[in-house]
Amino acid sequence: MKLIVGLGNFGKEYNHTRHNAGFDVVDKFAESLGENIEKEGFHSWYAKVTYWDETIYLLKPITYMNNSGLAVREIVDYFDIDIEDIIVVYDDLDIPLGQLKLKNEGGSAGHNGIKSIINHLGTQKFKRVRVGIGPKPQNVIDFVLSKPSKEDQEKLDKAFNNAVDALKISIKESFNKAMSIYNQKGEDE
Repeated sequence: MKLIVGLGNFGKEYNHTRHNAGFDVVDKFAESLGENIEKEGFHSWYAKVTYWDETIYLLKPITYMNNSGLAVREIVDYFDIDIEDIIVVYDDLDIPLGQLKLKNEGGSAGHNGIKSIINHLGTQKFKRVRVGIGPKPQNVIDFVLSKPSKEDQEKLDKAFNNAVDALKISIKESFNKAMSIYNQKGEDE
């Protein structure tokens, strides 16, 4: 059993903003399997899907970014999901726009959603798919909560599709295999 968590903020005003990259990726993952994320529970919208005979829960916390860990902790406890079976997808200002970086574990690097998950799980040892939305501007809050330009959205859409592919490789083969492919790709590939 796997858990894929997409981080974002709940509410129409936040739809498709840079900070909701995680929501967009898990939505695209669900859509690629002919599913929608529409059940409410665990302080989230969630769905149960199957891919390569693996049961996967897709989770979009509706606690707002800063308290995402509450939702993650609830579903992990309820289904007894192992920490090594969690993948969190989120936006990252330190990565160039449209690029992906996958990591097996690590700190929060100032991302409040990740900080909350680390606090609620009591560990940093969960996998991450970081979607580049950088470069970091002077006014970070306005930037991450704004919608990208058409040109930037095209780069993000490509990154979202790559993230879905990376998640599928993680399930079908391994997370390390996905890292070996997507940590090498540049913005224009």
